Amino acid sequence: MLTILIFFYLTITVWALASIIFHGSRPSRSVSWVLAVLLFPFLGPLLYYLFGVNRRKFKFYKLKGNLKRRLYDEMYKESRIHEYRNALETQGRLAKMLKNSSGFFPDVGNKVEVLHAGIETFERIFEALEDAKEFIHVQYYIFEEGKLQDRFHQIFKKKIQEGVEVRMMYDSLGSRSFKGKLKKRFRKIGVSTYPMMPLRIGNFMYTLNYRNHRKIIVVDGKVGFVGGMNVSDKYIKSISELGVWEDIHLRLEGPAVSSLHKIFIKDYHFASRKKVLLTPKYLPKLKEVGNSVVQIIASGPDSNQPDILHQYVAMINLAEKSISIANPYFIPGPVVLNALKIAALGGTDIRLLFPRNSDSFLAKYSMYANFEDLLAVGIKIYMRTDFSHSKMIVVDRKIASVGSGNFDYRSFEHNFESNAIIYDAGVAHQISEEFDKECEEAYPLVYEEFKNRARVQKFKEGLAKFFSPLL
Repeated sequence: MLTILIFFYLTITVWALASIIFHGSRPSRSVSWVLAVLLFPFLGPLLYYLFGVNRRKFKFYKLKGNLKRRLYDEMYKESRIHEYRNALETQGRLAKMLKNSSGFFPDVGNKVEVLHAGIETFERIFEALEDAKEFIHVQYYIFEEGKLQDRFHQIFKKKIQEGVEVRMMYDSLGSRSFKGKLKKRFRKIGVSTYPMMPLRIGNFMYTLNYRNHRKIIVVDGKVGFVGGMNVSDKYIKSISELGVWEDIHLRLEGPAVSSLHKIFIKDYHFASRKKVLLTPKYLPKLKEVGNSVVQIIASGPDSNQPDILHQYVAMINLAEKSISIANPYFIPGPVVLNALKIAALGGTDIRLLFPRNSDSFLAKYSMYANFEDLLAVGIKIYMRTDFSHSKMIVVDRKIASVGSGNFDYRSFEHNFESNAIIYDAGVAHQISEEFDKECEEAYPLVYEEFKNRARVQKFKEGLAKFFSPLL
């Protein structure tokens, strides 16, 4: 028995080490996995198999479902190429790079409304749902039991009785409590509900590490919402020591809603195995209603490139005067860190705004581990006393990005994400003014003081930093 156990241990360990060597995506990440495999017998290789395997080269990308996602891209060719190309030329290299990377052209003629507080955001969402005439499409990472979920149910029931189609997708891990009676409650009133990447026997090993982190609502193909806010009562009341969560969200009208809707349609096609949405009815021709140019970015493990990473690095490199970043999980890796340092040394004013406390020990101290190097090159870091879940970046107060993508490896490589890039100085200035206000209310880190922080904190940072490539 012992001989069999030793043979099994050696086999899985050698397999894991060989896989890391041949298919590792980053040296620092590979080293962390090698140490994990060697230090934790059996558990290390299992964790690597679940969370470390580069499935861009493995079975995940051969699944029929994923092939269907790619076939979908061939079914929806852009029909307004001339208009799109004009917008592409006026917005410069960033828009071209994002189009070539993510596939979406910039859309002209949009109206963008910036939303900050949870109560304000959900009031605008519920108003849009109440006005629905044909269909409501909802997609969330977390769809949690509580007052907000009850309100969605109430509106859905009313609209379905009026003949409105309601479809909803949720992440099976993020919304793990949405099952049994809760799910039946929504299906009973006629809501078409589907989990993204369900955790089932047979696909568990291939889907656990790939989550749909998107937050999207589309009403009648004309009004859209995108950002970082989930359906959870923590956005409207204090239910933990972190207090009421803050976040930034966008309400969109105009042609960009079609780009946003295509993300939902593609995911729904993948999750439901139904072609019901692959008709022109769900992508009506939209008139220009505003002055904002908006480009939607979709990224995921089925993307050919890490589009969210490319977007953030390109925006940092584009900046001439200023960069403002707010994010709750700032663990970006050397590419983004070096881009920020280069920009700061070149004279760009960079301000980073983070929550002092976090819902994750590893995330919190992995973030802190990068602060000393950033402060040393003149980057300003502000710490909020409340918890902000916002994911935004503004460069030169001219271009802004709001969405679901964090500055971490998970958002860059593992999660399905969606961001909106707004090429509008007015909107960017509005977001920047709120950012400025939040920085004034936060406390700034001082390089000399932070450098002399307690050894206990440095130890926590070092420990968290060791595992940060695995996040």
